[in-house]
Order: sequence, then structure tokens, then C-alpha cells
Amino acid sequence: MERLDTPDPRSVFSSLAYFRLLEACGLTGSWCWTFASGEQSWSPGLFALLGLEASAVRPSYGALRALAHPADREVLETEVEVLGAGLLRAHTVRIVRPDGSVRTLESRGEIFLDAEGRPAAASGFILDVTDREALADARRAEQRRRWALFREAQSWTHASLYAQAQRVGSRELLSLTGVTQQAFRDDCTCVVAAEDRSRTREHVGSLMRAGRPFEAFKRLVLADGASGSFRFVYVPVRDASGRIESWATLASRVGGIPSAPVDGFLRDELESALGGKHLRAARKMLGWSMMDCSLASGLSFATIRKLEGETEASASSARRRVVAALRRGGIGFSLVDGSGIAIART
Repeated sequence: MERLDTPDPRSVFSSLAYFRLLEACGLTGSWCWTFASGEQSWSPGLFALLGLEASAVRPSYGALRALAHPADREVLETEVEVLGAGLLRAHTVRIVRPDGSVRTLESRGEIFLDAEGRPAAASGFILDVTDREALADARRAEQRRRWALFREAQSWTHASLYAQAQRVGSRELLSLTGVTQQAFRDDCTCVVAAEDRSRTREHVGSLMRAGRPFEAFKRLVLADGASGSFRFVYVPVRDASGRIESWATLASRVGGIPSAPVDGFLRDELESALGGKHLRAARKMLGWSMMDCSLASGLSFATIRKLEGETEASASSARRRVVAALRRGGIGFSLVDGSGIAIART
């Protein structure tokens, strides 16, 4: 540890020393490039991020770009674009280290101009965001699984504090009932059938105060105006001291699952499963000719014929336009009997 002879460390602790302290965490690195001399350099932290020894490679923007994953490399500016056009944008890309491991890096750079306004130098700062991106990917995958389960089985899980100021309705419950987050926060029984709200409020409240797991049956008012019976299982979640910090709930429909509108992620998945036979059957159900379908979708007759002739499902912009036209004409698609697809006039 270096001794300081002044009581104010800021007077001797340079920005370079502070940057080296940050790089010691192993998550950051930087580079710079002076165009006139061609001189380029990498910080020790960047070598570490890239999994390279300082003696293993001569620092250059080209070498840095070459380490990018082949699928991500094209989004990075080329040396010509940086040097000649002064282009250097922010990116999040994967790099492949010499040992084969893959890391996700966030890069931000800046171009410095000379007195005549021409690009004179460039520098960049790189941050390892591998863990952040992996967590985000896992969260998105979990959300897709949860949403698919909800849309097909009307079953979901949720955790909430159930204190009014911090009460949060799950995405699934709000979608099912059509209420807003603010309305739910103001009165969480607003999703319950009016004649059952008072009983539900008193029943659930008393069981929560007991602090033990319990189940409750509620009749919910759905977004389409209908109603349905649901079973809710409540389980207290406790902190290290044993205090209840939130309640976890498992909700599921009672008495069968009615068909539900398909939207968002699930609609994309359903449309990608539609084959030529489905499009052909939907068109005939409307009494449309291929030319009618062409006019309704804005696609050529040849494209309609090709799409209807395909036996395998495929996802394409043309297919989405045809499906959208069929929906406007009054056709609905839904999943039935496992992975089967039902077509009906709405």
C-alpha cells in the first residue's frame, strides 16, 4: 500500500490510478487509436477481458473486431468506417476468447476531431455484461414459459406484498380480467364478481392474518364480460427472521379451460405453425378466391398460391400478412387437442 504525504488523496490519486482500480475488478477495459501515427493501445483490463496475454497480439481495432462472434461481427464498424467516416456506435456483442469461451461485451466509443473537423483519433470503453445478459435471457425464457402456460391452461404463479401501497397484480391476472394496475392497487377485489367481493375480502384477509398457507375460491370477472371460478393457493414467504415478507400464490381455473384469445408471444408461435392447408381452409371458410385473398392481404396471386401450396409450417412476413387479412375477414385460430389448430368464423 502506497503512503500518501497529503491529507487529501484526491490531489494525488489520478484518474489513471482510479481507472486501474476499476479494471482490477476484471469487468472493464479500454482502447485508443491515433489515426495520424497509427498508434493503437489496449489497457491491461482489455487484454484480460479478451482472455489474451499482452504479448500474444498486437493491439489494433481490426484484431478487436476479429474476436467478435461471427454472428455479431457485422454490426461492428469496420476500420475504414472508423478511420475514414468517423463512425463508432455503441454495441453489445459476443466475443470468442482463444480458449473457446464466449463473453458478452458492451462497447461504447468516441471519435475525436482535429481543428479542421476531420477524425483524428478514437477511443472506446468496454464492459463485460455476460452475467447481465444471461440473466436477461433466462428471465425472458421464463416469461415465455409462464405466458404459454397461462394462455393455454389459465394457470399462473405470482408473489406480492399485498400491502396496498406495494400491491401488484400479476401480468396474467390483469390480462385475464382487463383491469389496470392502479385499479388493482386501489382495490384488489375489483377483479372478483361484485356479489362475492365482501366475502372474499373478509375471508382472505382473516386467513392472511393467521399467517399460514391456505386456499380460496374466487369468481373472477373476465375481460370479455364473462366470469370464471378460480382456485388460489396462498403460501407465506418468510425472511431469515421468520417475518412474512410476501405471499406466493398459485392460481388455476376450476371446471375446464375455455378457449382464450391468442396474442403476443403465443400468437407469434401459433402463426408460425400455420401450414398451407390451414390458410387454404380459412380462405374457403370465408368464401374467398385466391384473388380475393391477394387483394385483402396486398400480396401477389403467385405468393398466395405458393403459401397455400406449402405443406410445412413456416414463419414469414408474407404469411403474417395473409393471416392478418384472414383475421380481419372474421377467421380465428386457436390450439386444440394438444398441438392441433382449430379454424373458426368469429
